[in-house]
Amino acid sequence: MRRLPVERDPRRPLDPPPALRGLPPMTRLEMADGHLGWLATTLDAARAVLGDPRFSARQELKHPAVRSSAAVAGPGRPAPPGFFATTDPPEHTRYRRLLVGEFTLRRMRLLEPRIERIAADHLDAMAAAGPPADLVTAYALPIPSMVICELLGVPYADHDFFQERSRELVAPGGDVAGASADLHAYLAELVRRKRAEPGDDLISGLTGELADDAELANVAMILLVAGHETTANMLALGVLALLTAGLTYEEGAEEELLRWLSILHLGAPSRAALEDVEVAGVRVAKGETVAVSLPVVNRDPAAFAAPDTLDPARQDARRHLAFGHGVHQCLGQQLARNELRIGYRALFDRFPGLRLAVPATEVPLRQDATVFGVARLPVTWD
Repeated sequence: MRRLPVERDPRRPLDPPPALRGLPPMTRLEMADGHLGWLATTLDAARAVLGDPRFSARQELKHPAVRSSAAVAGPGRPAPPGFFATTDPPEHTRYRRLLVGEFTLRRMRLLEPRIERIAADHLDAMAAAGPPADLVTAYALPIPSMVICELLGVPYADHDFFQERSRELVAPGGDVAGASADLHAYLAELVRRKRAEPGDDLISGLTGELADDAELANVAMILLVAGHETTANMLALGVLALLTAGLTYEEGAEEELLRWLSILHLGAPSRAALEDVEVAGVRVAKGETVAVSLPVVNRDPAAFAAPDTLDPARQDARRHLAFGHGVHQCLGQQLARNELRIGYRALFDRFPGLRLAVPATEVPLRQDATVFGVARLPVTWD
């Protein structure tokens, strides 16, 4: 294989690119910068790579599979302090220990009534305005944005600013450097204010643990961007998938949607080999990057029966790797699950006649963005 295939079948745009089907577990791949690496396409191979400490998440060691996945510090340069997603133990362990207590199952359950209230308020507003509506701006984006803002202590009044910058970070050809600088400056100033007047929020709590404003601002940036961008796209894209298939939400369907859609799709996550490692019968040489194709991994026929069928009642869907695997498994996965479960259930309960307001082929997809999703989702109801 030369470069990572990204072209999807226009007749089935929610499926992985056809050229990724039927590949061996590990396939030779030419990275965007010309270096040779590998592509993992099965559940077992992906777990082997993501769970092995001989593979590194460090940004400066990896070669990107596609150019749209540009790193905030630029290729070949280590991420600044605080960008814990691109660090290895023991540095990563230090950040993880600081944050894991904020995302326990118990704490996420305590947030459920607030998520339910936010969802209900936005459904009330949709009903009052009447159909049609853009589900992205009216519902899918505000819910995780408001929740992560309250959790972190970020003023939701500034949501237009940070949502626009977040889109730049994941958009094809986006101004990654400019958006990162803007977000960092904004959050560094917020950190300074919270050191002077701490509140009951995560950033205030971390001011006693991280003395450097820039480092804490970077931690906050990861949580802020990841905490709304991925879930917002998953909410909207999941609704599109259900409506297109003529399905409605049933309890637990969020796991099947996470498996079936796999919105981190452009060769992410990826790891660099710190030494020669054998994976699925092939030798990955020290220094080579392995990209993981989550859309194909999560439809591995050896792991899931009838993997291309969207089955909300599937019992083993939670085996998916939509939240990653190993020490870097998504810190906020339980929060995301709660937001998806509550968001889908509330929407379909309130509008049982929900349907697309345009043909599915006219819904604009963000296929070239780092996070797969929809730019708009026009819906209507009876």
